[in-house]
Amino acid sequence: MVGIKYKVNETFFDKWNPEMAYVLGYWYADGSMYISERGSYLNVTSVDKEIIYNVKKWLKSEHTIREAKPIWPNGKTRFVLRIGNKNLYKALIKLGLYPSKSLTVKFPNVPNRFLGHFVRGYFDGDGCVFLEMSKGITRGKIIRRLSVIFTSGSPIFLEELCKILGSTLELKQTKVYNGHRSYQLRYFTADSIKLFKFMYGDCHKNAYLTRKLNYFGKYFKLRPQRLDTEIENILNKHGAVAK
Repeated sequence: MVGIKYKVNETFFDKWNPEMAYVLGYWYADGSMYISERGSYLNVTSVDKEIIYNVKKWLKSEHTIREAKPIWPNGKTRFVLRIGNKNLYKALIKLGLYPSKSLTVKFPNVPNRFLGHFVRGYFDGDGCVFLEMSKGITRGKIIRRLSVIFTSGSPIFLEELCKILGSTLELKQTKVYNGHRSYQLRYFTADSIKLFKFMYGDCHKNAYLTRKLNYFGKYFKLRPQRLDTEIENILNKHGAVAK
């Protein structure tokens, strides 16, 4: 029995553009692919509904987004987009992805023009931003530093990412850490601010995960002395005004 063929832009990954680079970065983080008796499949998943719906929109996909209920009591519902399409599958293979990639994947050859979009996509999948706080002597909690972390099961991927970001942005961090279950690339305040400008300075509206952008906005609200014209323009453009 032949299954239903849903429409999708089969050439989406054939030409570099900001949305393609962002989605590819996200697929490197939270996407997967496999071949079964029924065909070649791509999966992308997230607990953030907005990102999956944006990926579906950019791919012009008619495929159904499925909700996967949490297994654990405090778990979150995951949103899953599965696409069966051999042309998209082959395109991702050419771009360096493959089944069971998580522990061995390498950093792809991304054109410099689209590197910020790719990194932002990966960050939205396997990255985090947070404020390290400590208790003050004369007042409540105070900010110690802003941190950006990229995570991967593949140390090779993060080592190459570290080199590329270091040479492109002149970042201080040069080491990948072996965490409990994965590897981490950690950046602190000065480097994190450079990464914020790099990832969001040229991005289109809604081509990012809102809650992560807003977390940067929270930091700049608490540390207005770190604001400059470039940062203010980025926050204003995306409605994450630090005031």
